[in-house]
Amino acid sequence: MRALWFRIVLALSVVFCFGLASARAADRIPVKVVVVTTFEIGADTGDFAGEFQPWVEGWPLKHQITIPGVRHVARYSDDGVLAVVSDMRGRARESVAALILSDQFDLSKAYWIVAGIAGVDPAAASVGSAAWARYVVDADPIYEVDDRDIPAGWPYGLYSNDAERPNVKGKAEGSSAMVWTLDRGLVDWAYALTKDVKLPDSAALQAVRAPYKDTPQGRRPPFVLEGDALGTVRFWHGHRRTQWAQDWVKLWTDGAGTFTMTDCEDQGILDVLDAHAASGKIDRKRVLVLRTGSNYSRAPLGQTSLPHVFHEESLKASFLATFAVGGPVVRELTTHWDRYANAIPGSR
Repeated sequence: MRALWFRIVLALSVVFCFGLASARAADRIPVKVVVVTTFEIGADTGDFAGEFQPWVEGWPLKHQITIPGVRHVARYSDDGVLAVVSDMRGRARESVAALILSDQFDLSKAYWIVAGIAGVDPAAASVGSAAWARYVVDADPIYEVDDRDIPAGWPYGLYSNDAERPNVKGKAEGSSAMVWTLDRGLVDWAYALTKDVKLPDSAALQAVRAPYKDTPQGRRPPFVLEGDALGTVRFWHGHRRTQWAQDWVKLWTDGAGTFTMTDCEDQGILDVLDAHAASGKIDRKRVLVLRTGSNYSRAPLGQTSLPHVFHEESLKASFLATFAVGGPVVRELTTHWDRYANAIPGSR
């Protein structure tokens, strides 16, 4: 009799837990696109715009929601777009993980767009330009020697873990995958959809570009391209560091990647997305990274780095470009969700 009673209680417990899980799943907000921005300046609306505000006002994202573990209130729309502010550098990991682990959303079919500003290599593009990344390369697991103490013949004092000199691929076991390859079909599709987007230009922005006489790409009016992202939580700038970034991306992509944008969050965000992909909570193939140039990664030739890092004109242009280029992709995905829910555009 006792054994029968135990089986009845066990069966009821299973039914209850299954019903509770089903109820939770039914209550989750279905998300078609997650837009990850990294910071906002001031309020979310009505003032000088950062990365988040163009999405809030331009979509628009009318609903607010608090996500435990995410410091900034998130916004979402009735047509399935969720935008978050992940915060910068190491905090981006925490925020994206908190979002994925939240029971508030169904992210299983969601597309992800990391949409933020970055430093741009003048050899690759100009300030105000927007680059869809094919590769994200991590530059955090690294050995560093003061450049004033480096051996003769070294180009700089940065080199891979478990290596003994620069430009040798080392190891980062337990730290990082080092390189994340974005779905090439999806990236090409996003680029084809947006390559003719006219990005804002001005006389002030032209003045910022003018000194870069050695780089035709760096002097072009803002444009859309495919170009790869280097992620490191530290901010860096300068001629030697730009050379290191170019070499580092080539090294870790086996020559396939081109350093274009430098930012502080992509490596952490991609690492977290990879960690949760196996659970089915997110689809790692549905990830895009869009970075827009807010400043050049080095000063013009013959000039020192400072004070040539930031200009208000290029900062404004980069904020506007994230939505101008990312918006059409999100609009296409949500408008034709019947097509893209189960089939990734550009899939090969």
